[in-house]
Amino acid sequence: MDQNTIYQLFVATFDPQVHKQAELELRGLENHQGFLPTVLQILASEESELNARQAAAIYFKNRLGNAWDRSKDAASPISEEDRNMIKQSILQAMVTAPNAVKVQLTSCLYVILSNDFPDQWPNVLTEVEQLLRSNDVRFVYVGLLALREAVKIYRWRSADRRGPLLQIISMTFPLIQSIGANLINNADSPEAGEMLKLILKIYHTGIQGDLPADLQNSASLVPWGTLCLQLVERPIPYSVLPADPDEREKYAFGKTKKWAYHCLNRLFVKYGNPAMMTTSQNKYLPFANSFAAEFAPNILQAYLHQVEGWIKGELWISHKCLALTSAFFEASVKQKTTWQIIKPHTDTLVAHFIFPQLCFSKEDEELWAEDPVEFVHKKVDPLEDIDSPETNASNFLITLARNRKKHTFMNILNFVNSVLNKYLETPEDQKNGREKDGALNMISCLSYLVLKKNSPVASMMEPFFVTHVFPEFKSPFAFLRARACDITKHFSDLNFENEQNLATLYQHVLDCLRDAELPVKVHASLALQPMIRHESGTAQCHGPSLPFIMQVFLSLTNEIDIDTLANTMEEFVDVFAEQLTPFAVQLCTQLRDTFLRIMEDYTQPSLVEEDDFDSASDKTMAAMGVLKTIGTLILSLESTPDVLQQLENALLPVITFTLKNRIMDLYNEIFEIIDSCTFSAKRVTPTMWSVMELIYESFKDSGIDYMDEMLPPLDNYIHYGRDVFVTNESVQRMMCDIIDTVMKSDRVGEADRVCACKLMESILLNCRGQVDGFVSPFLNLAFQYIFTNQMKTMEFKVYCLEVVINCLYYNPVLTLRLLEENQWTQGFFTLWFNTLNKFTRVHDKKLVIVTLCSLIGLPLDQVPASLQAGWSQVLSGLLNVFGTLPKAMENREQLEKWYGNDFDDDELFNDEELEASDVDDEADHGDEDVPDEENEYLEFLAQQASLHADDEEDEYDYEEEIEEEILFESPLDEINPYIQFEQVFRGMQQNNPASYTLLTKDLDVEQQKVIMTILSTGEQQLLERQQQQQQQQQQQQA
Repeated sequence: MDQNTIYQLFVATFDPQVHKQAELELRGLENHQGFLPTVLQILASEESELNARQAAAIYFKNRLGNAWDRSKDAASPISEEDRNMIKQSILQAMVTAPNAVKVQLTSCLYVILSNDFPDQWPNVLTEVEQLLRSNDVRFVYVGLLALREAVKIYRWRSADRRGPLLQIISMTFPLIQSIGANLINNADSPEAGEMLKLILKIYHTGIQGDLPADLQNSASLVPWGTLCLQLVERPIPYSVLPADPDEREKYAFGKTKKWAYHCLNRLFVKYGNPAMMTTSQNKYLPFANSFAAEFAPNILQAYLHQVEGWIKGELWISHKCLALTSAFFEASVKQKTTWQIIKPHTDTLVAHFIFPQLCFSKEDEELWAEDPVEFVHKKVDPLEDIDSPETNASNFLITLARNRKKHTFMNILNFVNSVLNKYLETPEDQKNGREKDGALNMISCLSYLVLKKNSPVASMMEPFFVTHVFPEFKSPFAFLRARACDITKHFSDLNFENEQNLATLYQHVLDCLRDAELPVKVHASLALQPMIRHESGTAQCHGPSLPFIMQVFLSLTNEIDIDTLANTMEEFVDVFAEQLTPFAVQLCTQLRDTFLRIMEDYTQPSLVEEDDFDSASDKTMAAMGVLKTIGTLILSLESTPDVLQQLENALLPVITFTLKNRIMDLYNEIFEIIDSCTFSAKRVTPTMWSVMELIYESFKDSGIDYMDEMLPPLDNYIHYGRDVFVTNESVQRMMCDIIDTVMKSDRVGEADRVCACKLMESILLNCRGQVDGFVSPFLNLAFQYIFTNQMKTMEFKVYCLEVVINCLYYNPVLTLRLLEENQWTQGFFTLWFNTLNKFTRVHDKKLVIVTLCSLIGLPLDQVPASLQAGWSQVLSGLLNVFGTLPKAMENREQLEKWYGNDFDDDELFNDEELEASDVDDEADHGDEDVPDEENEYLEFLAQQASLHADDEEDEYDYEEEIEEEILFESPLDEINPYIQFEQVFRGMQQNNPASYTLLTKDLDVEQQKVIMTILSTGEQQLLERQQQQQQQQQQQQA
């Protein structure tokens, strides 16, 4: 294949006049033998233009990404001959490729290795080793790049799938460690620094998920540890750094040092700290004991020495390295050997290491001024700030105060107090606001410990607020106004003895909503949310201020996309629903406009780019929050149908936009809104019927994956829109197509098929006598699973059986005829009665009772002979269900009680258990190891996962009881099973003696007593119902 012709085509892709034609010609050539290897030659050629080489590299990467995996049916597969040629040439191509092309080829190499190593490319390690042993630095660098990609494949694989990684480690890790040791003296040079960084990243990847035995022995650990320590101890003086702080963070050797810290932290925190070992990590315990005694102290001393130089201003530590230092210190606090080393330094570390990192910095000030929105994201969004210096310093502080409380807690509080008193005594024009911010930040971090039961300082916090926090709401420093709001949020559990102080605090926060600075307003908004609990002290203020507060929330949501604001707004709507009712339509309209504004930005093409993924994610989360607030607002207006109608009309653009644009990230919230509208109104308006078509279109496109979310609104269309449903063939066709597709599609699981079964039940229960044509297809859908043994879960089995049971209840004669025609009768009833104990919910038991009542009430000549043979067993089954009904009803009533009382997890524990928990949490461990609670919890989760991982996939993997659905409504709710049975049984005695005789001929004495009890209960409950109806009539007449 002519290389020059292909090269000219890549050159032409940059010409606006002919680029489309060139791309078409390239696509036409891609199936030709030798084409891809030729592309590789072009991008590797040092004589080619850079633009053409980059275009070839991008094409090459995309082609491999789409077609190299043999398990996928690629439209244009890559031949084995081309694959072999590429594998023979790609490493050499990387040597001559410029950096822009090398990046693309490195990605390609990962794709190849992921699929072909080791089985179909067994000699690649030998090739890499040869590169690493070369005297040419370009070859060594490519060898490191290749090795990094090979190791990455096994980063998250389980131990039983990491065999090839052990071979890689044994063959190459000693070699790259030796290369690193030779580079250490030139580490400041960009080339050496980059190679050292690669070496450390390879080592870190190798120990990320597991620490292989080869890396645990001293022969490996000492040289690797020495290499990392040498890099950590190599100082970076300020004199070699750029003046700009942001540019300093990009300093090449700073990034190399970061990976040295990463490696040492990983060794200690995951494998080398006995205090943090879990049961599943016992295999590392000998290593951990040795590491903690022999290696960790040296690392800790090196870190402390670096911090000492940083405190004195003699050397620079990057933000990442500061964060990693704090993480190492935090782990050191928990281990007794390292605790003894760090213990004498705690006061210094608190005052000169932790405190400066928690103060409002110059970088914070610049970000606040230049981009207040980004500042808020950084400070408020926990995912934005994870593993930042401030976050890790806070964690270090909390661990010190909690786990070594006797030695540190009061010292920390005394330091904070000294800073705050110094601020009080300083003249106004000389006050250092940054230091006060840091002190308040520290006390916020410790709020949980300060307010704990038996805390020696809890009673001091109200005067503390009056003295140190209240004045800062009016501070000339905007960041202190924000901090005052933030500490208010952290101390939301503080109980004020003086209600006037609480009212003053609330007014201060409310005033901050009017602040000119965006971060202050955001912090004030977040502080208001937990203050809702102080009803006595703030309720009077809330009422008149609610419209203003909601307006600020909406305004902020338009300025900044942050989901925590939406959560605050949602809670206000929930708590103050009654007060907000007069403003509901206006509020909903503004929420709609806010949503559409967010989504207009979201759908801009620029956000499709990878670099803007975080921005798109922020907007999605903000939009979710707005939709949740709308949903809460709708549910609060259940008793105002006129307002609900206006809300529906206002929200139609929101629903239409989301479903038409297939914004699947918001489907859950949108379907909840549709559910809330139809459920709250207890009817389906023409507006909502138009939405039904949008739901169906979404389902046909990709909505099948959201069947669980679609179920509630679809059920409402049947339940509350019954009159339209039974007469509108278009609606029936859409609903039946959804059911049929879900029951037959390979794309969904049994949980989704359960949803389809629920829809079939809803149709049969709500449309009795009006949908006879549905019975036969519904039976066919259920029996394709019932008699083929394809039901993996008991839940799906029960729901499939209930489809048939519902058909029997809907029209017993028609259904029995269809069962007989298909020879299903005897097999179905046998399976049903053998499974009766799995019908655990009240709804299930009611359905069984009313259906069996319908059957036994039939004239005997309408009962198939195959069923007559076991007719007495039908009554026995009915009595068994009645026997378990009271317990099921009691269980449901208890759940309803809990739900109605806003049941809280704390109710699971008694006061003694909670007090014991407090004591355990406050226990001081002296100078011994501190058990790591977080790791213990992770261990528990791992154990639970392993229990299920080993489950055999038998016929029914999960036989858990089907849970009661408290909010589930059904026409069966209005049926009294006792009255139903009493009326049917008495009717049989009088009008159907033949069936009655056959039914009762085998009853024993105990069963006869049960029947009499049920009949007596039915008569009593019927009498009570009639009396209630009479009383209601009399009240209406009066």
